[in-house]
Amino acid sequence: MASFDSIRRERTGPADGAWKRLARWLRRRLPIGLYARSLLIVIIPMVLLQSVVAFVFMERHWQLVTQRLSAAVTSDIAAIVDLITTFPRDGDINQIVRIAREQLNLNIAVEPGGDLPPPRPKPFFEILDQILSEEISEKIRRPFWIDTVGNSKIVEIRIKLDDGRILRVYARRNQAYASNTHIFLVWMVGASLVLLTIAILFLRGQIRPILALASAAENFGKGQKIDDFAPRGAEEIRRAGLAFILMRERIERQIEQRTAMLTGVSHDLRTILTRFKLQLALAGNNPDLESLNQDVEDMQNMLEGYLAFARGEAEEDVGQLKLSDLMTRLAAEAELYGKTLTTSVEGEDDIRVRPAAFTRLVANLASNAYRYANSVRIEARQSAKWLTITVDDDGPGIPERSREDVFKPFFRLDEARNLDSSGTGLGLAIARDIARSHGGNVTLGDSPLGGLRATVRVPT
Repeated sequence: MASFDSIRRERTGPADGAWKRLARWLRRRLPIGLYARSLLIVIIPMVLLQSVVAFVFMERHWQLVTQRLSAAVTSDIAAIVDLITTFPRDGDINQIVRIAREQLNLNIAVEPGGDLPPPRPKPFFEILDQILSEEISEKIRRPFWIDTVGNSKIVEIRIKLDDGRILRVYARRNQAYASNTHIFLVWMVGASLVLLTIAILFLRGQIRPILALASAAENFGKGQKIDDFAPRGAEEIRRAGLAFILMRERIERQIEQRTAMLTGVSHDLRTILTRFKLQLALAGNNPDLESLNQDVEDMQNMLEGYLAFARGEAEEDVGQLKLSDLMTRLAAEAELYGKTLTTSVEGEDDIRVRPAAFTRLVANLASNAYRYANSVRIEARQSAKWLTITVDDDGPGIPERSREDVFKPFFRLDEARNLDSSGTGLGLAIARDIARSHGGNVTLGDSPLGGLRATVRVPT
């Protein structure tokens, strides 16, 4: 029995594979922006329509009109040839020249016997040369030579008569050629440009609300306040904008409720801890109470850590922070720990973040490195779209299987390793929470120094 994959390959065949390759090629070549794609949707059908109209209608109209004009000129020349051959050689040819000039708008001359010039090269896409040659061959049936090449307004025709003389005929180009066809092309192209201009202006007005919505969502993802966003545009875009506003309000309301609840809890717990501290202080310096004093301090530190993690610095406004100042602060902290720190900043020094929260993010990662390593290297690189900060150390690192678990609140590695000074297991959890509130993330990997590498990547 044939397998499912073999049956599917037989059904698809080479044509389906070629179509998929063509689709992939088009996806790579086509623009990715909605505005550019909308313009293509408008421009491509219009260009195809104009091309079909120009090829079908214009080609047939041009050929038909040119054929009729050439046939009329050829008939006039044939009449002149008959007049010349009817009169004797010594007849008055001037009367024929006058009639041709006044009645037929043709300038003619009869020259003594001679040979016709060699044929000129055929012009490329010149319909007049082809149709006029066919008409002369069909109606006059004598050796001829024509010159229609170039931009001259005159067409020269030479015909060898039966007695060896050469009849030279000069006709205006527009007598044998539909020379006003370009007016239709000008009108067609002009109308297309006007329609495209109107379409471009309309599309810009329709795309602008979508870009505003995308910008508002991006700023909200970075933790920035959005004050001037209002749904605009088509009904569907307004509905999407309204849904975004409602979502943002629900998220902000949830954060406010959580912060308010934790504020109340912290007030109650701090009141109890204050009473504990007061009672211990009244008990005096009793060695048996030292462990209880330490427990109270640990509870105080744990409480502060819980509140900081839950609050997430959400109430802080976005502002400017200098990377050089941040590195100076980290260097001072490294001296307190007695560690070796090297720093570097590449790109712009100023970044737009929530200063206190972002400082705590990098400080948590640096403190974790100070605790378990002797040498630490911090590099900051800001590009047009991303800010990347890497913290490398030469410590023992974290096993790969545990690198995601350490970001969970209250998670501790084996061997009783604490990840923040409070010992609550919230240092990296707070760091990732702050990074994600800026629209970025924190990841862990292997460091070139042999220990752990923490990478912060947030959009600029």
